[in-house]
Amino acid sequence: MAGGGGGGRIRALNVAEKPSVAKAVSQILSKNPSSGGLRVREGRSRYNKIFEFNYAIQNQHIQMSFTSVTGHLMELEFEDRYRKWHSCDPVDLYQAPVKKFVPQDKSDIQKTLEEEARMCQWLILWLDCDREGENIAFEVVEVCTRANRNLNIWRARFSALIDREIHYAVQHLIRPNQLFADAVDVRQEIDLRIGASFTRFQTMLLRDAFVLDFASDDQNVILSYGPCQFPTLGFVVERFWENQSHEPEEFWSINCTHNSAEGTASFNWMRGHLFDYTSATIIYEMCIEDPTATVTSVRQQEKLKYPPHPLSTIELEKRASRYFRMSSEQTMKVAEDLYQAGFISYPRTETDSFSERTDLHTIVQEQQEHPTWGSYAQRLLDPEAGLWRNPSGGGHDDKAHPPIHPTKFSAGEARWSQDHHRLYELVVRHYLACVSQPAISAETTVEIDIAGEQFSASGRVIIAFTPTTLTLDSGVTRPPPLLSEADLLSCMDKGEALVMGYDDMGYELWKPYLRAMMESDMKAVSIGTKRKGEVLETCLQQMKACFVDTCKKQAVDLR
Repeated sequence: MAGGGGGGRIRALNVAEKPSVAKAVSQILSKNPSSGGLRVREGRSRYNKIFEFNYAIQNQHIQMSFTSVTGHLMELEFEDRYRKWHSCDPVDLYQAPVKKFVPQDKSDIQKTLEEEARMCQWLILWLDCDREGENIAFEVVEVCTRANRNLNIWRARFSALIDREIHYAVQHLIRPNQLFADAVDVRQEIDLRIGASFTRFQTMLLRDAFVLDFASDDQNVILSYGPCQFPTLGFVVERFWENQSHEPEEFWSINCTHNSAEGTASFNWMRGHLFDYTSATIIYEMCIEDPTATVTSVRQQEKLKYPPHPLSTIELEKRASRYFRMSSEQTMKVAEDLYQAGFISYPRTETDSFSERTDLHTIVQEQQEHPTWGSYAQRLLDPEAGLWRNPSGGGHDDKAHPPIHPTKFSAGEARWSQDHHRLYELVVRHYLACVSQPAISAETTVEIDIAGEQFSASGRVIIAFTPTTLTLDSGVTRPPPLLSEADLLSCMDKGEALVMGYDDMGYELWKPYLRAMMESDMKAVSIGTKRKGEVLETCLQQMKACFVDTCKKQAVDLR
């Protein structure tokens, strides 16, 4: 690891993505006896303080200054002459020059970085270790290297705010990943151009077409178009249309039960149901005339319920929605709190497979004292119990963070809300399930014959009997339910980029697979199989062509 500083102590500027992370990491690294204690001073921004302490990295003595940004330091926008709504045709926005700049409300943070960078030889980036964090890291690099071109730039990779993870990260610094940052640059520029062009076009077009409606409310109303949000709306609208267009159809089924001292057994008609009443009635009368049920088959077999894959963000949101009725926004807010406090790993990850470097047993060991699941954790670690099983992966790896898992034991923090307790328990129980053997159950399936009709039930072993009830029941088909939040997350996770037209005009806004293809291209940029410029050019050409087609269709229809 190359140093700097002319033989004296190296001074390093450390930058985190949030003030709370800067404070947490500084507290962890300053615990060593040679740190000189943790000192705090003010930066230009009142919210982004500077923490100072001494530390040794690979036997080099470093004077550490630790500060932070607050998310993205820069914004992407069109050059000034294109920013007014009537300054150009919306289609021109696909080629108009764009620029990245530090907005006024971040200028104090920029000044702090510039001032600190001038006094340092190293820059150590502690931004979140995903594509977005890497992009912010390069924004910090741009600001700092303008002030000091001789900075030696390093990247700390971490997934949990706990001692062992932070110390490992700082002792194994790497270089920042330009490809990850490029992928976000592509996404930002595409979304800016698409969003701005469609927003301007549809607002101006519909304002002219429906001037009275606009005049009655607000002349300045903007019909904003979100290139990511619109496919999401498509999922909801499509299911709503299916629900509304459903026409109930009556059907009939034969239901058979048998009462005994052990309880009631219900047998399902193997035909399921019939839509023809006459046919169902004839079969039912045959059964009534010869009601003795004869057992034709008894099958016993083991059923295995396999452990879940390690926990990704999407799966966490789905389970929190299904079990606790927590919104995705609330789930991620609570998960972020737990991460900041060091109780779970970084909660934004697509990865559902643990790497070989993960110490799976240590994670379980830390849960042995819990009053509820501690005894199970102990049995998991006992080789004689035979409960342990290395987790099977789901095949996804974002190359940034491991699956979500507990990082610190908690028997219940007094300051936590109910949502914090429930989400922490979900993460712990899910992890313990991941490293467990499959659950085994025994199932007995009994098939019976009544006048040639086949019925089946799972459960008790019965040889022959006369049914207690044999009824012909009617029902009606039901429309598909509206999408729950968990259903929506599942749809989005499958990458089915269904793009619906405006729900009140019925137009296709773009091709259904286009957003999915764009996301695939951005991933290709992040792993280096496609170049940033190549993807930008291709995607923008496709979107421009689609924009022009949409303009023509709507203009003709509204004429």
